[in-house]
Amino acid sequence: MIILIAAAAQNNALGKNNELVWHLPKDFKRFKALTTGHHIIMGRKTFESFPKPLPNRTHIVISRQDNYCPEGCIVVESMEKALEIAPKDKNVFIIGGGEIYRIGIHIADKIELTRVFGNFDADVFFPEIDPNQWELQEEEFHSKDENHQYDFSYQTFVRK
Repeated sequence: MIILIAAAAQNNALGKNNELVWHLPKDFKRFKALTTGHHIIMGRKTFESFPKPLPNRTHIVISRQDNYCPEGCIVVESMEKALEIAPKDKNVFIIGGGEIYRIGIHIADKIELTRVFGNFDADVFFPEIDPNQWELQEEEFHSKDENHQYDFSYQTFVRK
C-alpha cells in the first residue's frame, strides 16, 4: 500500500524555508509510530531538513543531483524507481515535500493527514484532496494545549 503522510494547514501549507511552521509533539509520535519499520520516500530537501536519518526506516530519496549520496539513504531519480525499490507487500510512506506529494497523490492508496487548524504563510503546499477521488474514513480531533499551539485532527482518507 502506498500512503501519503503529512501535516498540512487548512490552506494546505506544509512549511516555509524547509521547516515546519508549527510544532505538534503528538503528531511527531504518530508519524514515528506509523512509519517505523517501513520504507519512506522523500525529496532531497525534505531529507536535508532532518538532522540525521530517521531511525528504523529505509530512506529513499528522490533527487536529480548527480553524485548525491547521503549516508544511510538509497537515492533514485524518480518516483517510479523509488517504488521499484520499496517492497510490494508492505506499507510505503511518501513523506514529502510538495513536489513529491503532487506526484504521489495520483498513485497513493491512502492519505494519513494531520490537519492543522489555521492558515499559515508557507512556500510549500500539500495538493488539494479531491472529494471525488478520496473518502474521509476516520477523523480524530485534538484540542490545543500547553504543548500544542493549534487545534488539529488526524484524518485518514482512502481512495474511492
